[in-house]
Amino acid sequence: MSIAYWIIAGLLALVYLTAGGMKAFRSPDALVAGGIAWAKDESLPLVRVIGVVEVLGALGLILPPLTGIAPVLGPVAAIGLALVQLGAVIFHLRRGEARVVPMNLVLLLLAVAVAILGFLVWV
Repeated sequence: MSIAYWIIAGLLALVYLTAGGMKAFRSPDALVAGGIAWAKDESLPLVRVIGVVEVLGALGLILPPLTGIAPVLGPVAAIGLALVQLGAVIFHLRRGEARVVPMNLVLLLLAVAVAILGFLVWV
C-alpha cells in the first residue's frame, strides 16, 4: 500500500504544484491563455490564495511522509485537496463549465484514494 500511496501522491503533487504554481505566480492574462478562463472573472487575491493552497497541499502530500515527521499530515493534506476539488466542482457547475468537471472529479477521487491509503499506512 505504501507504493500505491507514493505513486498516486507523487502524481497528485506534480499536478497541484504545476496548477497551483501557475495560479500563485502567473498574471491573469497568462492564466486565461493557459486555459484557466475563470481567472479573469475572479479577484486576483482569490486566484493567488487558491494557488498557494494547492501548492501547500502538494507539499503536504509528500514532505511529512518523506521526512517521517508527522506522516499522518500526508493523508490530511489529501483530504484538504479533496475539499478543494469538491469546491471546484461546485464552482464550475455554477459557472456552466461542465466540461472541466470530469478532471475535477478525477482529482477528487485520487485525493480520496491517497487519504485512505495514507491512513492505512501511517495510522
